[in-house]
Amino acid sequence: MSDTDPQLLAHRLRVAFPAVTSLTVYARSPLTIKILVQQWPGLKRVKLVRWHQRLALWPIGEDFVCLLEQCENLNWLDLSTFYYWTEDLPPVLQACPKVSASLVHLNLLTTSFAEGFKSQEIKEITTACPNLKNFLVACNFDPRYIGFVGDETLLAVANNCPKLTLLHLADTSSLTDVRGDPDNEGFTSEDAMVTKGTLVEFFSGLPLLQELVLDVGRNVMDTSMALEMLNSKCKDLRVLKLGQFHGICLAIESQLDGIALCSGLEELSIKNCGDLTDMGLIAIGRGCSKLSRFEVQGCKRITEKGLRTMACLLRNTLVKVKISCCKNLDAAASLRSVEPIRDRIQWLHIDCVWNGWEEIGNSEQVGLSFWHNQVEEPSRLFSLMGSEYDHEMRRKKCKYSSDVSDGYILENNGFWCKKWDRLQYLSLWIDVGELLTPLPAAGLLNCPNLEEIRIKVEGDCRGRSKPSERAFGLSSLALYPRLSKMQLDCSETIGYALTAPSGQMDLSLWERFFLNGIGELRLSELDYWPPQDRDVNHRSLSLPAAGLLAECLELRKLFIHGTAHEHFMMFLLKIPNLRDVQLREDYYPAPENDMSTEMRAGSCSRFEAALNRRHILD
Repeated sequence: MSDTDPQLLAHRLRVAFPAVTSLTVYARSPLTIKILVQQWPGLKRVKLVRWHQRLALWPIGEDFVCLLEQCENLNWLDLSTFYYWTEDLPPVLQACPKVSASLVHLNLLTTSFAEGFKSQEIKEITTACPNLKNFLVACNFDPRYIGFVGDETLLAVANNCPKLTLLHLADTSSLTDVRGDPDNEGFTSEDAMVTKGTLVEFFSGLPLLQELVLDVGRNVMDTSMALEMLNSKCKDLRVLKLGQFHGICLAIESQLDGIALCSGLEELSIKNCGDLTDMGLIAIGRGCSKLSRFEVQGCKRITEKGLRTMACLLRNTLVKVKISCCKNLDAAASLRSVEPIRDRIQWLHIDCVWNGWEEIGNSEQVGLSFWHNQVEEPSRLFSLMGSEYDHEMRRKKCKYSSDVSDGYILENNGFWCKKWDRLQYLSLWIDVGELLTPLPAAGLLNCPNLEEIRIKVEGDCRGRSKPSERAFGLSSLALYPRLSKMQLDCSETIGYALTAPSGQMDLSLWERFFLNGIGELRLSELDYWPPQDRDVNHRSLSLPAAGLLAECLELRKLFIHGTAHEHFMMFLLKIPNLRDVQLREDYYPAPENDMSTEMRAGSCSRFEAALNRRHILD
């Protein structure tokens, strides 16, 4: 604030907290970093945050010079939510070789980057930091761009940082939390310049890897043979995420190949694999028998049969599943596919693609019909894999009985159960304008231990007609008795913040539609991302939204990821035991405070004072 001496404030912080070794700070300007690191030269871990734009008048590397010069014990640096230029970092790391050599963790997965780090910059960073154990970086694998990442860069990373145990190389296009085109078959128009031979050499140079993410955003073809090397070259690998890799498991007859040979994997994510089939899923279930988490996204050729058989094979270990943007797996099919682990699963993501109200409304008849028609299907699939494996799996596989109750097949020993007994976290994607109300009928009716739900609403409101219903359907979640935490993310919902064209709704009316009924839930914690108008960079709480949020009478924590007018915030004082309220401009570019009437420091201070004046029972 203008009336506060920053040096005095930093001194007061040091007096209050003299032994700080770990610091997270929102650094709007390099001056903030410079003043703070002078107070704690013994810092070991630093996370910098900035969603505002970097000013062009600042010298290259200005944000990092003082940090690396003053903090000689620094070994952990996180810049994943800090906006800067990629050319800022490499020169500073090269100029401070002692500190750079001591770094063991460097997170450069900055989501606000348009193009990411160039190949030469990654080489310079890894050369300066040879002792890295964790390295996460946003880059560009598109060969049409100057400085794209390809074979040469991958080999440089392996050669320069052989001690890596965690490595994330992600194309900037994969960092956006936006659902892909459901009609895309998984292949891109361009191939990445990453070859099979390079992948083998790359894996061989990183024997200590425990977690690997290669989300390249461009086709990497015929990778089965290279992925087989992971099992022998990276024996400690437990977590693997592949994006745009094709031919990962050929699944020819009963022979295991490709990724199915990575028997030590505990978490596997497959994204946009254009040729992954049901037989590939079954092979992965056979070979990767320790999987506790499996994610599949944008794989158009897999179906409910393959995923269900895989879940049956992994019944003893699999507890976390994500199914997203798979053409043949709508909401009901996704839920049926994980039914073999229904009594064990703890974490689940599905897309709310209903494919017709009539089918969902008659879900019991649909499920019963499926079972009568498909009960012998696993036997047919297993018979294709060879007699030896067929004999073993016939001994282990699920034995279905003829007992039918409420549309579900139950084994004599209770193998299938009606409840999602252990489901604690549910994540949903839903298209804007769709309703949430079919969710219980789709199969999630009885979740006695569900505590937290995340709902991602995505789409363009502009040009859409007014929804046929008054409410989105949040009130339908009241049937989950232990639901207390919600993340309602409408940040990728785009509309008109100001005056909408005739016949269309502005964002305030869409917010009323989304939040109607939220007061019927017994929520204690809520994260809410308002919808946005990109043309004016507007993400703000509207009057209807403030009024509806004020009806959540049991809220203790409310985080609004956007801005809000002071008089709208005062509505929240009606919530009797509200303790923690935060306004977070955690998106790029964050609005300038001095240009906004919604984020004035005085307004926030008055609301905070009013919140603190209230008597709270506990």
